Amino acid sequence: MITTQSLPAATTRVTSSTTTSGWKTALPVLHASRVTLRELRLSDAPSLLAFLHTREVSRFISPPPTTVDGFERFIEWTHRERAAGTYVCFGVVPDGCEHAVGLFQVRQLNGSFDIAEWGFAIGSEFWGSGVFIEGARAVLAFTFDTIGAIRLEARASVANGRGNGALQKLGATREALLRRSFLRDGEYHDQVLWSVLASDWRESNTARSVLRH
Repeated sequence: MITTQSLPAATTRVTSSTTTSGWKTALPVLHASRVTLRELRLSDAPSLLAFLHTREVSRFISPPPTTVDGFERFIEWTHRERAAGTYVCFGVVPDGCEHAVGLFQVRQLNGSFDIAEWGFAIGSEFWGSGVFIEGARAVLAFTFDTIGAIRLEARASVANGRGNGALQKLGATREALLRRSFLRDGEYHDQVLWSVLASDWRESNTARSVLRH
């Protein structure tokens, strides 16, 4: 599930309210400017349905659930996969909101989580608010520093100009064109494969810190 929006750069400071060594038992709560990322709750289902089951959001992603019950089953599935250590899913809760208006997903690709893939979807009402870039940086930090991944991949439809621009803004490297790799509404679409390496991410964070000071 991938959709991204091009947002202005912002400084992200991530803190956790739980010990990060036990993420398979419960995800930590990640706090950044403008947004909190936390594990999905069943009470998030109506909000996720309202914000993600729209044409604007779902245009470039695999179809999301179409009912509250469907999202509740999805949320329960995310908990089981997290407990198995193969996948994490953070709900996106902007400041001033109680329930999730989007999500970030990360799943292992090679059985050890050192290579992973991420995807994200956020309600269109929050496009351009800074929520995406702040949340994305928090998830990158968690994936590299807590899970221990060394490479994180993303796929975005070629037609998704905002999504590709956002990945580039985050420092991702465009690696390949995946021809006819995404089926949506009975039609195959080309995708761009992007990657972020842990070493590059830490180097860019160091550079940003130096510039701020």
